[in-house]
Amino acid sequence: MLYQFQNHLSTHFPFLKGKKLLLAVSGGLDSMVLLHLFQQSDFEIIVCHCNFQLRGLESFGDQQFVQEYTSQHTIPFVFTQFDTEAFAKDYKLSTQVAARELRYSWFYEQLEIQKADYILTAHHADDNLETFLINLSRGTGLDGLTGIPAQNDSIIRPLLTFSRQEIEEYASQNKLTWREDSSNASDKYLRNKIRHHLIPILKELNPNFISSFEKTQSYLQESKELVDDAAVMVYQQVAKEEGNEIYFDLNQLLKLPNYNSYLYQWLSEFGFTAWNDIYDLVSSQSGKQVLAPEFRLIKDRDCLIVSPLKIESNQEEYPIKSSTTKVNFPLNISFSTVNTIEPTSNSTIFVDHEKLEFPLVLRHWKEGDVFQPFGMGGKSKKVSKLFKDEKLSLVEKEAIWLLCSANQVVWVVGMRQDERYKINSETKKILKIAIEL
Repeated sequence: MLYQFQNHLSTHFPFLKGKKLLLAVSGGLDSMVLLHLFQQSDFEIIVCHCNFQLRGLESFGDQQFVQEYTSQHTIPFVFTQFDTEAFAKDYKLSTQVAARELRYSWFYEQLEIQKADYILTAHHADDNLETFLINLSRGTGLDGLTGIPAQNDSIIRPLLTFSRQEIEEYASQNKLTWREDSSNASDKYLRNKIRHHLIPILKELNPNFISSFEKTQSYLQESKELVDDAAVMVYQQVAKEEGNEIYFDLNQLLKLPNYNSYLYQWLSEFGFTAWNDIYDLVSSQSGKQVLAPEFRLIKDRDCLIVSPLKIESNQEEYPIKSSTTKVNFPLNISFSTVNTIEPTSNSTIFVDHEKLEFPLVLRHWKEGDVFQPFGMGGKSKKVSKLFKDEKLSLVEKEAIWLLCSANQVVWVVGMRQDERYKINSETKKILKIAIEL
């Protein structure tokens, strides 16, 4: 196995040569074999150990075992301890998910602290099969069926091509010692049930099941690459990116026979999971939306719009004093006294300074806001009606600000000035207000 391992590294991970590597070592069979293989392979390594404190004294026994091994073999060693159960409770996670979050977060910290290049874990072919079956049992797409990636960012899994049997044989041949995790014997977790009961049956039916499974996953990976390529090509026909938003043209989308599949490919990376709601959104009325942790998908006329979730500021209103000449947040706006007016545009207005009541207030529009659009002879109009006339999307509406004086709209910023604040023959002081681009 050592020769196969070294050949595997040189073929698939040649970039590891000469790099500083962090080895995740729990003290169990798999990680001790990984450590031993790298000891025989001329790499600069640092052993990292996480004590999750889930098995009482047994967890500290694992830590001591790894620490003593590294000390005997003069291998740099770093470790940490987590209150995993408390973390899981605080963030409402399962113990396994909490441990994974804590583990990888700490690994990435150690990359920086140790000035290392990669993290290596001892996941092997049987782990990959278990993950496949878990995802299959829960329902998944191609991503879930293609298994554990051999490389994910800075994380490398060099044992994925080796079975548990091969690892056990290597450990026996080299008289390696390791720590047995007592929780592995329990059927409390789904993974253990699959490991203890399902996989043995599959291997009994086909002694070469692991090898056959690897071929299947290879075919699935190739299929996924085809799907990804198709998704990119179709995306260019359907989607338009504007700032932080992505607009999907529904007229183009609905021409596709499998548009749900494309939506899944495009939207899953944004954290969306409510797929039935998303598919229903296509035929729903404007204004309906589906939320992800950091994004939302909005139906707006003939478009689906992906946009970041709006982070509400603690300060909903921004006062502007009479002495202010410029504000930089939430918009860049300048205020200056002028003697004459220039041709106006949507980005500039001229108002009668004496008609204003300071401080002015810059705020988002609200339902029920009314103003008197310049040029309409004092007739009132709802701000929402202006938005409708301009055919603004929900995202665009939410980006609009109002400049107000004593709760009256002076300017729908970037769109329309209010009639009440226009200059006339009696105006003594002209205030120019302009958006700074």
